[in-house]
Amino acid sequence: MFRHQGKTRTLSHNKKIASLLSFVAGMVNVAGFLAVQRLTTNVTGHFAFFVDEVFKLHFSESLVYFLFILFFFLGSFVSNLLVELATRTNERYRYIFPIFIESMILCTLAVFGHFLVTSHPNGIACGLLFAMGLQNSLVTRISDAIVRTTHLTGLFTDLGIELSQLLFYKAKAQKEKLVATIRLRFRIIAYFFCGGIVSGIFYAYLELKVLFLSSLLLLIGLLYDGIKFKILNWKRKHDPK
Repeated sequence: MFRHQGKTRTLSHNKKIASLLSFVAGMVNVAGFLAVQRLTTNVTGHFAFFVDEVFKLHFSESLVYFLFILFFFLGSFVSNLLVELATRTNERYRYIFPIFIESMILCTLAVFGHFLVTSHPNGIACGLLFAMGLQNSLVTRISDAIVRTTHLTGLFTDLGIELSQLLFYKAKAQKEKLVATIRLRFRIIAYFFCGGIVSGIFYAYLELKVLFLSSLLLLIGLLYDGIKFKILNWKRKHDPK
């Protein structure tokens, strides 16, 4: 799910990572908005608010939106930096650090969010945006930009293009590949939506502690990937062929 990249990566790998990470992003999106009334999985809206505040000469307010954009960018930067560093030492672990850091950020905000939500709401937003930057950069890198999970704007754009292409692509191989991609887009949307629903339901009882579930899901994903890799290695070593 995480380990494979390039030619070794299959549609099945993309389906698994899309399901997990889009569900987590959906949870973060709703939990962040309910907690601090900020968008915490993308920066498109923040950029618009930033420009608006600059033109109004409200520089202190514009700085807040600039920080939101910056922290998402920093998350993306740090994620790819860690991947590159790990690739040069032991590429088997290149994906672990961004996901582990994201999980720890979500866990930390789940523990301390209750104390910060009234005094430092922008700090919570920055933390979640950094985590989503980590995630978006990693999944974009390892899937060769096929899977994006933290926001739906580009996803719906791609989906609209691909659905229109169904009207023109007649070759069987082309059509099968296109349909598989469309199904992957719908999967991401569905899991993002389900993550949001689950987060909204449990937020009423747990508030930001609902992020414990997001953190746990990421760690389970890492554990699953590690166990599966060891099983496949064992089978290869003991294969009589």
